[in-house]
Order: sequence, then structure tokens, then C-alpha cells
Amino acid sequence: MLDALTALTRGTRLVYSRGLRRFVFLPIVVNLLVYTAMLWYVLGHFGGWLEGWMAMVPGWLEWLSWLIWPLFVVSLVLIVFFTFTLVTHLIAAPFYGFLAARVELEATGRPPLDDRGLAKTAMDAMGRELVKLGYILPRMALLFVLSWIPVLNLVAPLLWAAFSAWIMAITYLDYPMDNNKVSFADMRRRLKARWWPTLTYGGWVTLITWIPLANLFLLPGAVAAAVLMWERHYRGIEIGAAHGGPPQAR
Repeated sequence: MLDALTALTRGTRLVYSRGLRRFVFLPIVVNLLVYTAMLWYVLGHFGGWLEGWMAMVPGWLEWLSWLIWPLFVVSLVLIVFFTFTLVTHLIAAPFYGFLAARVELEATGRPPLDDRGLAKTAMDAMGRELVKLGYILPRMALLFVLSWIPVLNLVAPLLWAAFSAWIMAITYLDYPMDNNKVSFADMRRRLKARWWPTLTYGGWVTLITWIPLANLFLLPGAVAAAVLMWERHYRGIEIGAAHGGPPQAR
């Protein structure tokens, strides 16, 4: 049984093997540039953002400031994390898609079903990222609003954590599925059908993303792990009718 942690371990070793490590360089450089720019911006504005949030706490809740303050900090950090993640993957998507295709060929001995050329694959990858943004941003905005509502915001960090695991799964597992002509809607149905591998994989990737600097070198391994997870858990699912029939294992 291939679990998420095993897939990440095997995937990281795989992308740094002799045949694949040259495909990792560009994604790392892109992530490093975005990481540096975002870190510089956040460090310069984080204090002001936090003060603005705390100023909105009503007077009758001031006695809970000892609890609200750390919750605001956690929520703000999570929002910054999501913003960084979305920007990074929007830029790096073409490189990750190509890396996933090479990993699939290396790991399974057969290429993905995708027969598009390199240029079209890169352009379509950007379009796919915009589709992901259309799915993620409304839900992210809803959680953001919830984070501002007194009392309800006490559960916001937990919701952000669960949401981050789901979104990381969508972000990375979509690379091999896109390469194999799985639509975004069908991809989400496959992930729901295997919800436990999906959330454990997304949770581990979320933890990796939080490791400063090291995450730049570990995230390509998450792409390879997504290919291994696709092969083991999702490829054999036969999606029901277009009207939303239940997925079935083949």
C-alpha cells in the first residue's frame, strides 16, 4: 500500500536521481525568486496588518484579547501562506507539469496520455492554474471573512488547516491528472472518492511547504509523489456519468 509519506519519500529520491534532476532546476529558481520577494514584502507589512485586525475587535471582547491575538496571527500567517502558494504555482505550473510527465515516464515506463506539444502544454498549464484559482479563491474569501467574525473566528485556524490540505492535494495531484486528460471536475471527484489518501497527501505537502528554504528543494518531490499517488490510487477510478454518478474502481 502506497501511503502519502512513502510516496513523498520515493518521489523526492526520484526527482534527484541522475535522469531527472536536470528538470528540477527551473522550478527551484522560480520558487526561490518568489519566496524572496514575498518574504521581503510580508516582513515589512505584517505588523501593520495585525494591528488593523486587532483594532476591529469589539470592546466587549477585549477580555479575550489574549486568545484572539494568537488566532489572528495564525489566520494571517495562513492567508500569507496561501497567497505565496498560489503565486508560486501559477508561475511554476508549466515546469511542474513537464516534470510530472517525465516522472511518469521514468516511474511507469510509459508516457502520459497527453499528446500536446511543449508550447501548448505550457499555455494550457497556465489556463489550468486559472481554473484552480477560480475554484480556490471564492472558498478562500469565505474563510477570510469568517476569520473576521468574532467567536466564529475561533475555529478559523482549524478550517484553514483542513482547507490547506485539500488545496495542496488539488494543486499537486492535478499535474499528473492534467497530463492524462482528466478534467478538473473529474479530478475533484477522484480525490473525493479517495478522500483519505487525498487529505493525508495534502497535509504532508502543507507541512513541507512550511519548512523555510528546504521547501524549495522538497516541493519537486511532491510533484513526483503526486505521480506515484495518481498511479496507485486514482488512475483506476472510473468516473460515473457526466451528471455526477459515483466513481467506481476499475
